[in-house]
Amino acid sequence: MYEIEKEIRGRSPDERREVRNARSCPLLDSLHDWLEASLTKLSKKSDTSVAIRYALTRWDALTRYCDDGRIEIDNNGAERALRAVAIGRKNYLFAGSDRGGERAATFYSLIGTAKLNGLDPEAYLRQVLTRIADHPINRIEELLPWNITTAPASSAPTL
Repeated sequence: MYEIEKEIRGRSPDERREVRNARSCPLLDSLHDWLEASLTKLSKKSDTSVAIRYALTRWDALTRYCDDGRIEIDNNGAERALRAVAIGRKNYLFAGSDRGGERAATFYSLIGTAKLNGLDPEAYLRQVLTRIADHPINRIEELLPWNITTAPASSAPTL
């Protein structure tokens, strides 16, 4: 199924849904049948039975991506985006004070949002910090990552 996803990456949601219905759904149907058949051959209390029942009770969620071409096969993108938060969790304990922690959270949020908007975080922060002192407070939203023009992350110069 991941090979199929690799082939259709970048296509329109409608195309992705069509390919998934034609190629992924039969594989998933076959897997569902195999899980059901395997469940009848196993002890109800075995770890494998527990795992199979877990998968079967969540089958609609597992196969939801086939019905909507906008949905990814997994949530790896979201997990990668949150990795910095998980890694930094212990570091936040050493921010020095509550105020220091709040400042760190603000910067982590700005950096993460810049990345999600395809910007080079360093270039974005450099531009914001050079403009913010003279920028009107009632127009601060103009400095948010989705409202500011700076070098995209892929073409940003390396330092």
